[in-house]
Amino acid sequence: MPTLTRDHSDWVKVDSIIESYDAKKSNLIAILQKVQEEFRYLPEDILTYIGTKIEGLSPATVYGVATFYAQFSLEPKGKYIIKCCDGTACHVRGSMPVYTSLKQRFGLEDGTFTSKDGLFTLETVSCLGACGLAPVVVINDKVYPQMTTDAMKIIIDTILDEEHSAQ
Repeated sequence: MPTLTRDHSDWVKVDSIIESYDAKKSNLIAILQKVQEEFRYLPEDILTYIGTKIEGLSPATVYGVATFYAQFSLEPKGKYIIKCCDGTACHVRGSMPVYTSLKQRFGLEDGTFTSKDGLFTLETVSCLGACGLAPVVVINDKVYPQMTTDAMKIIIDTILDEEHSAQ
């Protein structure tokens, strides 16, 4: 096991995930998906560890797979993943003002996508396949149609109220 500051229980979780897929290199993508589900991203130390635990793989191969597929993130993601569609229909109907207002609200500068409190990650996607509902925003797989900056403010305020009342 690598000597890092990661908690022992993290390595136990990773071992459990690897074992649940029989530690087969043919199951690497499924293993990476489960690890990302657990940690909300793919930490570099865990990618290296996976490369040492699965026979026939190297850390470089694991890293190569993780960086090849767009579904994987090497950066921590927030509890709430917000996807703003910027496909043609959404763009024409005003998706960028919604995206820009969220970016400002979360204090995101160019190159940062996750709020400092770790609650929100903001992404743009090319198309969500809901053009008739444009502009569309998806938050953790829940679709919000015909978004406006005002409607988005209410949704984010509601999420924040729920977060604060849960504490």
